Amino acid sequence: MSSSSCSSCKTIVWFRRDLRIDDNPALAAAAKDKGVFPVYIWCPKEEEQFYPGRVSRWWLKQSLAHLEQSLNSLGSELVLIKTHSTLSALLDCINSTSATKVVFNHLYDPVSLVRDHNIKEKLAEAGISVQSYNGDLLYEPWEIYDEKGQAFTTFDTYWDKCLNVQMQPVSLLPPWRLLPVEVTGTIERYSIEDLGLENETEKASNALLGRAWSPGWGNADKALTEFIEQNLFDYSRSRLMVGGNSTSLLSPYLHFGEVSVRKVFQSARMKQLIWRREHKAQGEESVTLFLKAIGLREYSRYLTFNFPFTHERPLLSNLKYFPWNADENRFKAWRQGRTGYPLVDAGMRELWATGWIHNRIRVIVSSFAVKFLLLPWRWGMNLPDGHELERLDSPQIQGAKFDPEGEYVRQWLPELARMPTEWIHHPWDAPLTVLKAAGVELGLNYPKPVIDMDTAREHLREAIFKMWETEAAAKAATSDGMSEEVFDNSDRIEMSPIPKVILKEKSSCPTYSSNDQRVPSFQNGNNGSLHRKRAKLVEEERWPANKPNNHDKQAGTSRGEDSCSTAESSASKRQSTSRMSFSVPQSCSSSDGRLLQEYDSSDTKRLMQEKINMEQTSSKNGK
Repeated sequence: MSSSSCSSCKTIVWFRRDLRIDDNPALAAAAKDKGVFPVYIWCPKEEEQFYPGRVSRWWLKQSLAHLEQSLNSLGSELVLIKTHSTLSALLDCINSTSATKVVFNHLYDPVSLVRDHNIKEKLAEAGISVQSYNGDLLYEPWEIYDEKGQAFTTFDTYWDKCLNVQMQPVSLLPPWRLLPVEVTGTIERYSIEDLGLENETEKASNALLGRAWSPGWGNADKALTEFIEQNLFDYSRSRLMVGGNSTSLLSPYLHFGEVSVRKVFQSARMKQLIWRREHKAQGEESVTLFLKAIGLREYSRYLTFNFPFTHERPLLSNLKYFPWNADENRFKAWRQGRTGYPLVDAGMRELWATGWIHNRIRVIVSSFAVKFLLLPWRWGMNLPDGHELERLDSPQIQGAKFDPEGEYVRQWLPELARMPTEWIHHPWDAPLTVLKAAGVELGLNYPKPVIDMDTAREHLREAIFKMWETEAAAKAATSDGMSEEVFDNSDRIEMSPIPKVILKEKSSCPTYSSNDQRVPSFQNGNNGSLHRKRAKLVEEERWPANKPNNHDKQAGTSRGEDSCSTAESSASKRQSTSRMSFSVPQSCSSSDGRLLQEYDSSDTKRLMQEKINMEQTSSKNGK
């Protein structure tokens, strides 16, 4: 069936994280057809470890209500379904409406990619046309590769390439009218309340969220306009301050697709051109930095697509040897904002209260969990820290830098509200007289630090040494003909199950339509591994470590063969198109072209000796 509009088509619009009618490619395409059947399918079983938390579910509930009203105003109706199988729900909708086409916008996480690919296959077998669109990114992940056809592994090189790729300045207007589809069969419909997105115990806490947030695509437009017109100009100066409205606050709207990233990008770009003509350098710089923040969002999905195993294994291969400290008590203290480090605790409490934290705080709290407490990275993998493994940032210093007056800490830690600014970020150092005057009793109404920084630094150093030693031993054993399977010790306490899906051979890419999402292909291990050059080790004041993010050109991910569309005809692609359909791999060997960097045992020993020598030198110099 042609991908163009069809006067007799009845089309199902499958809404996911694109809850808007403005600049919605799937909805715009369906609006050209004879009848439109909008549906949102809530399938908790398929969410797996990505099941949304309390605040996300509250937001989703409000956003669906807003979308429902908007579609009603266009003459249509949003059908809500709760099910154990999205495919079954879609087939029920097709049977009850005699629909011949299903359209939706892309998602990029591994679980969604596998599910969507399987659904497309099943619908195609039933003779249903499937068309999908880019409604979430500026560029599709399979569109941005280096000159060798490999995925970028550093943000700067990736974003430079993006900015040099021409983007069509297109914005799809909301449809004026939608023609509803006649339903001849039975569909089990649900009200928003029946979906169970909010239980009775959560409503009291959620009531507070409405004071800070206004979900819905119409409110997203208002938030964007307010930021562009009032706050964007000062973004370069205010963005690092963690208190107040120093950023755009658009992230939840973007997450649920209530505003398109393309619209955000183009609105900011337009302002930049105006300020450039007016010679307003601060405004130009602010837009550049804001667009970089948008780019980081793009890059996160780019990495998810090209490194689909990162939801269950670390991107750095040697971290599988890292001796994580699976301490549930420390994890609980971190989650509840009871670590004794004010900036960390304030961030976690803001996250509990609002579902949102500043990007800088996100980095600080995630770094604290992984590097101070050595908690397994998967326990907090939704709060990644992109800094080098050996870099241990002091929350006290970070507080002085990003919350110099202590206003952010006082807002979220009322027990420290009367602490003088001098001591607000390190109350454990304050004289007893100061603590008493501020009404602070360490260990009683505010906790003592769960670990002091010197001890944390020593533990991190020992853990990295242990990682290197274990890695060297494993490689030595492998070179002797022995095979050793290594699991990090976070596996002994599983916080949530992770689905294991393996690669499955396909005879060819199935043909559905010209509009579709591609899926990553995997390089055949028999073709040999990539020859990687070792990154040069730069001696710094801190001890050396494996830093793959600094050598994208030598290391990196092999694109392997061309990405394969689940809808495009295989005849329209290059001959090198992979015949492997996408699934999440269980393991990633050195021959598959995805490991960023590997050190052999001699490298490990040399690094360890260099570190010891540097420490001895520093000790002699009194550093």
